[in-house]
Amino acid sequence: MTKVLDILKKSGAVITDSHFVGTSGKHFATYINKDALYPHTADTSEVCKLFAEKVKDMEVDVVVGPALGGIILSTWTAYHLSQIKSKEVLGVYTEKTAEGGQQFARGYDKFIAGKKVFVVEDLTTTGESAKKVVEAVKAIGGEVVAVSVMVNRSPKAVNSEYFGVPFLPLDEFEVPTFEDGKCPLCDSGVPINTAVGHGKKYLEAKKSQ
Repeated sequence: MTKVLDILKKSGAVITDSHFVGTSGKHFATYINKDALYPHTADTSEVCKLFAEKVKDMEVDVVVGPALGGIILSTWTAYHLSQIKSKEVLGVYTEKTAEGGQQFARGYDKFIAGKKVFVVEDLTTTGESAKKVVEAVKAIGGEVVAVSVMVNRSPKAVNSEYFGVPFLPLDEFEVPTFEDGKCPLCDSGVPINTAVGHGKKYLEAKKSQ
């Protein structure tokens, strides 16, 4: 087991043998609840130190993550990179647009143009959120030097080719996912977990149909 999975398990972030629904609408049996990590600041800092070490030999001016979890990760990672490189590395974040994209608000765009950017994200299944951050950086003239996530859950589909830049996940943890209506967990009558993930919203939407 890698260090990042050790840290996540210690904080109770890895939940197995249940029935979850993700933001994509897909169903799966193992869930990594990254929100269980963030209250533990020393553990969060340790994970972000691992991010920083991934790019310690690259030129990085700014670390960017998508809100909300990416705010914490970008800040801590920028802190550790600043220590490693003995220079100030900034930490900022993107926010969702009404159309579902990612954009820089709060004047953060001025920190990106012409700068070398490291994109961090908590987990990736489709890679879509992190890719939208990459696109937002490029749209205002920043250069993405690398992308990293704590855990890549789809290593076959989400890779450097997908992002168009080096992709350096801290670990891979492939979790089989199932389309709604083609889920063996549903067929077996395994109750949907409503405590974490999007199971509660999914069930509410089903009721209103």
